[in-house]
Amino acid sequence: MKLKNLLAIMAILSLLAACTGQQKSLTTGIDLANLDTTAVPGTDFFRFATGGWNDAHPLTAEYARFGSFDQLAENNNTQLRELIENVAAQQNQPGSIADKIAQMYNSVMDSVSLNKQGIEPIRKDLQRIDGVYDKPELFRLYAGLQAEGIDGLFGYYINADIKNSAMNLLQIWQDGLVMGQKEYYLDTDSATTAIREAYKQYMAKLFLRCKVATEEEMDARVRGVLDLETRLARISRSRTELRDDEKNYNKMSYDSLLATFPGIDWNFYFSVQGAKGIKEVSVGQPEVIHEIEAIWQQADLAVLKDYVRWQLINAAAGCLDDETRAANFDFFGRAMQGKQEDRPRWKRAVSATQGALGEAIGQLYVEKYFPAAAKERMIQLVRNLQVALGQRIDAQDWMSDSTKAVAHEKLDAFIVKVGYPDKWKDYSELEIGRNFWENVKATALWRTHDEIRRKLNQPVDNTEWYMTPQTVNAYYNPTTNEICFPAGILQPPFFDMQADDAFNYGAIGVVIGHEMTHGFDDQGAKFDKDGNLRQWWTEEDTRRFEERTHVMRDFFNNIEVLPGLCGNGQLTLGENMADHGGLQVAFQAFKNATAAAPLKDEDGFTPEQRFFLAYAGVWAGNVRDEEIRNRTKSDPHSLGRWRVNGALPHIDAWYEAFHITESDPMFVPKADRVTIW
Repeated sequence: MKLKNLLAIMAILSLLAACTGQQKSLTTGIDLANLDTTAVPGTDFFRFATGGWNDAHPLTAEYARFGSFDQLAENNNTQLRELIENVAAQQNQPGSIADKIAQMYNSVMDSVSLNKQGIEPIRKDLQRIDGVYDKPELFRLYAGLQAEGIDGLFGYYINADIKNSAMNLLQIWQDGLVMGQKEYYLDTDSATTAIREAYKQYMAKLFLRCKVATEEEMDARVRGVLDLETRLARISRSRTELRDDEKNYNKMSYDSLLATFPGIDWNFYFSVQGAKGIKEVSVGQPEVIHEIEAIWQQADLAVLKDYVRWQLINAAAGCLDDETRAANFDFFGRAMQGKQEDRPRWKRAVSATQGALGEAIGQLYVEKYFPAAAKERMIQLVRNLQVALGQRIDAQDWMSDSTKAVAHEKLDAFIVKVGYPDKWKDYSELEIGRNFWENVKATALWRTHDEIRRKLNQPVDNTEWYMTPQTVNAYYNPTTNEICFPAGILQPPFFDMQADDAFNYGAIGVVIGHEMTHGFDDQGAKFDKDGNLRQWWTEEDTRRFEERTHVMRDFFNNIEVLPGLCGNGQLTLGENMADHGGLQVAFQAFKNATAAAPLKDEDGFTPEQRFFLAYAGVWAGNVRDEEIRNRTKSDPHSLGRWRVNGALPHIDAWYEAFHITESDPMFVPKADRVTIW
């Protein structure tokens, strides 16, 4: 029996279950205090649905953005802190997982030792850089630092070959920009220029603190590093360009890599990483690697040494004493994001411990906080969403029958992961001690060797998870055609075991539909059911699909997120399409699930209205202007406000639920709406 037929039968069974009256004992899940009923839904639905929550949760000094995701993450942090501190308070067997958790956490919490050490944890590496007398030696030293987690001029990872998804492939990728995005180096608006000035001050402050340069020579030394990064930024691809999988796939033999890019000592570089016997690679951005060859050849040795010093200092800054940490926060937190205050130490300690031993902590988390009943209900929701997406595929008049058939095959082949992995990571070879920075390096080196051991020249392991169970998020992975929903997100306001279907389909249902739709967005649609990048749409279907995506792109391009700054419709296209698809599919699934036993009006709202209120509630939140600018340059997700006010005007059911007419400011004429799913 085909999976889609089996799922249809299971959906019918779930409808019968709904008829038993189990919905009667459930709440609406909607907290009326979170609304602002003085707002008009057709004027600002975001304010109408989330105004009360936003007013009750003003931004504190710690946050540049705070929303429902962050509130849930805060709750999780409190739970994780209790779990970790209970472990840390015990007498643990040396070298055990419990001991490693305790040592990592305590190494961050020990402010007395950290402040006493100052910058000493990186002194030896700085002295090694000082002692370098030629470029080959500097490259060899830098390669070793990269194995320990220091960012390089380029980086690499090992993951599925997007055109042979059953096998892993070593993939070389652009890197080297401390500010992250090329626009921070090249844009000339006043806000970005001010950030560059703050970056220079940050570099100068830590160069001086680490006694890398004197005040008299500081300007020239800082300028040398910034000029090198700016040269690299000019040739680097933008976040939007990096979304083009075909253009960022350039597979070649290892021998071809050596011949094509002879300016880099690849043999030594990969030997230091522990990677031996490499057969093939993909060079994501060849022009960037050629530019790195030229930079390494043409730049003065002194400038290259300063660049390597700076990468080391910046990487370590958040793991050292309070003064160095404060300088790091002043730039990345205050200047770039608008935060006014650093996170308290315990939160940093929880974060660092999760970064090192995430799945080990995840085991503790799911044992205490994730009931089996939640997983069972979530799996049923996913099944119902799969049925609904199949119905939405069948309903599309722009998609040919042949493309629909292949789309169904891909939908049926989804791998669904809920809660936590079936097998856990083995941390037995990871050594954790009392020094925070040494622990960070040890973790990075362990991760480097672990990835190479498990993946290099090996088949893809479809059981691997790319998020820990306690993560408040979800994902779709095109190369494994999988959707994953960690236990951390399966809590209110996303998922509520005590709430009815209007709430759960509007909240977690849209999240499920969102991740499913990623399999058919402007990137995911290029991957087949086995995770291979190939054209499986007809040419005519592709043309029609792109016409519809351009409507989405142009709509978000015209949203002014700050005075003089508009959204990036191309960068956010995939996520906006997934929101659109998630809403359409989840609403269809909601109507399916309640067809035999419709829900009643509650608290003055119809079930359909509560569906959209639950969706909007997921995106409640406040954000600083600096963070709006930062995310607009770098984030493929639209801002929360526009995931509501930008998405809903393209959903016909929303117009019907709230009686939106052409007199409402949010009204979009039917002919101008996105029509994909």
